[in-house]
Amino acid sequence: MTTALSRPSERRISPVFLGIVAVTAVTGWATWTGFAERPGLAVFLFVTAAWIVSLCLHEYAHARTALHSGDISVGAKGYLTLNPLKYTHALLSIVLPVVFVIMGGIGLPGGAVFIERGRIRGRWRHSLISAAGPLTNVLFAVVCTAPFWLGALDGVPRDFRFALAFLALLQVTAAVLNFLPVPGLDGYGVIEPWLSRDVRRQVEPFAPFGLLFVFALLWVPEINSGFFDMVDAVLRALGIGEVDTYCGYDLFRFWRDGNELCSVTR
Repeated sequence: MTTALSRPSERRISPVFLGIVAVTAVTGWATWTGFAERPGLAVFLFVTAAWIVSLCLHEYAHARTALHSGDISVGAKGYLTLNPLKYTHALLSIVLPVVFVIMGGIGLPGGAVFIERGRIRGRWRHSLISAAGPLTNVLFAVVCTAPFWLGALDGVPRDFRFALAFLALLQVTAAVLNFLPVPGLDGYGVIEPWLSRDVRRQVEPFAPFGLLFVFALLWVPEINSGFFDMVDAVLRALGIGEVDTYCGYDLFRFWRDGNELCSVTR
C-alpha cells in the first residue's frame, strides 16, 4: 500500500542514471573488445561509471526499503529515480567516493538519502533499511566475481577480467566498511534500534565523524594491513587473486606508467 502512495513520476528512472549506465555499457564493450586505443582509459571510465551505478543502487535500496516500511516521503524527494543529483549530499555520495577510488583504490561508503525514521514502526524495519545498502554492494560483488568462482573465464579478455576484479575489490571494501558498527555508518544503523535510548543519545554527537574516524584508523599501518588482508581473503574465496586486483588498479590509473608484471600478464 505504501508503494501505491508514490506517484509514477516519482518512480521513473532518471535520464542521468540511464546515461551513467550507457557509459558503463559502452566502455565495458570497449574494454572487452580492445577497441579503445588506450585500454587504461577505457578501464578507468568503465570502473568509474560502474562504481557510480553501484552507489546509486546502494542508495536506492535504502530508499525503496524505507518506502515499503512506511516512509512515503522518499518518492517526493526523488530517491526512487536513481538520480544521484537528488541525494542530500552529492559531494559525499558520489564525488568523494570516486576521488577515494582514484587516490587509494578503496570503496568509500557515501551517505546520501534522508529517511524520516519517525514514520517507520518496528526495530526490524529500521535495521533492514540500514542493511539494504551494503547488501546491495555484496550482491554487486557476487555478480562481478561470478566468472571467477564459476570458472567461466575462458574467452574473457584479460583487461576486462582485471577491471571486474578491481570493481569487485571496491564493492567488498564498501560492504565491509559500511557494515562496521560505527556511528554514521550503516552497520551502526543496523544495531541502533536495539540500543537503549541513553546509549543512542550519548553516541549521536559522534555520528558525523564516524567515517573520518574509520579512515584515520586505516592510516595506521597495522590496521590497514589487517583490513586489506581480510578483503583479500574474501576475494580469494570468490576466486580472485591479488594479481587480478593489482593489475586492475594498475590499468585503472591510466595516467601512470604501467607495471611490467601486468603487461606480461596481459
